[in-house]
Amino acid sequence: MAALQPVRGTHDYLPDEARSHRHVEETARTVAERFGFGEIITPIFEFTDVFARTLGDTSDVVTKEMYTFTDRSGDSLTLRPENTAGVARAFISGGLAQNVPVKLFYRGPMFRHERPQKGRLRQFHQVGVELIGAENPLADVEVIALGSQLLNALGVGGRTILHLNSLGDPESREAYRAALVSYLSGHRDSLSRDSLERLERNPLRVLDSKDEGDRAVVAGAPRLIDHLNEASRAFFAGVTGGLEALGIPFEIDPLLVRGLDYYGHTAFEFVTTDLGAQGTVMAGGRYDGLIRQMGGSQTPGVGWAAGVERLAMLMAADRVGAPRPLAMIPAGPDDEVEALKLAHALRQGGLFVDFGYSGNLGKRMKRANRINARAAIILGGEERANGTVVVRDLDSGEQETIGLAVLEEFLVRFL
Repeated sequence: MAALQPVRGTHDYLPDEARSHRHVEETARTVAERFGFGEIITPIFEFTDVFARTLGDTSDVVTKEMYTFTDRSGDSLTLRPENTAGVARAFISGGLAQNVPVKLFYRGPMFRHERPQKGRLRQFHQVGVELIGAENPLADVEVIALGSQLLNALGVGGRTILHLNSLGDPESREAYRAALVSYLSGHRDSLSRDSLERLERNPLRVLDSKDEGDRAVVAGAPRLIDHLNEASRAFFAGVTGGLEALGIPFEIDPLLVRGLDYYGHTAFEFVTTDLGAQGTVMAGGRYDGLIRQMGGSQTPGVGWAAGVERLAMLMAADRVGAPRPLAMIPAGPDDEVEALKLAHALRQGGLFVDFGYSGNLGKRMKRANRINARAAIILGGEERANGTVVVRDLDSGEQETIGLAVLEEFLVRFL
């Protein structure tokens, strides 16, 4: 029955997989906190205008990929396809402009109606950071350094390469846009239909095309980095110099662009070759025009977002294991309530204790091995009478009789 299957492009995260995803999110939060970023939680749906205004009426996300619906009040709402716009909206509506710079970390599900691929679902999850209110290039360096430190903390930093480019300021981009349109217009016969449309609306997006014919044309196109004015070159030098000072390697990628006008200066991606075609695991850049475009005052910003699914796939060889519990085993039916009380007390002390609900002593021991328990705590009538338990090390097979008064201290060795 179709109704008993997940909707296409969605996925059930069972405990082993969910544990890896949680590890990515919790590691990201921990690293972000080291850099002074506090967590923000925005709604998973916003008024449609939040995304239509920021992503552009002609972008593929708005025209083809957004999950948009009309609620019972007649409002047009959209499940968030990304979270930078939601954070920017919260910055404006929450009156945070008086407290800049504001450092924010987020995590959670995003939604895009696109063709599901490996590591790229219609409901997917991201972690991300936004640093709003700082226009110094060292802010960009800090944001990139945070991303680099996260990848290293997950054990995948050595399998990624930082790609970096400058989009320049509006003056630089306007000069480049004119040069790019002039060049591409002379190669119309070789461009794909999508790129011909982009040439009219958003010519920088032609540089992003994956079409082989387009890529051949783009290979000879003028480079944005060659059209930077003095101020833009100085800003980019501040970013590259900061990264070099921190020992973070990078490659200049002249084809790395952002199609929206509110982006400028720094654009970057951490890319891997270990995930096939879906090689970008983290992408970001500077968006000094976004807050004003949404109706706020002119406020600079820089940030990145990373796909949790892709990061979890990248670290799959180092999949996060479940904590090995202690198995609480009553020797017989008369011992169950006292065993349950003891398990409850040990959990309150911070220990991981599993309690089975049926079976004789032999079956309960088999369950302890099946759940990969580190030790078994066996409580029978004799032990209850003496105020003791038997603790069996399930790795070595050795066992000891331990008094209840010192049990918790004894069990710490199995953590």
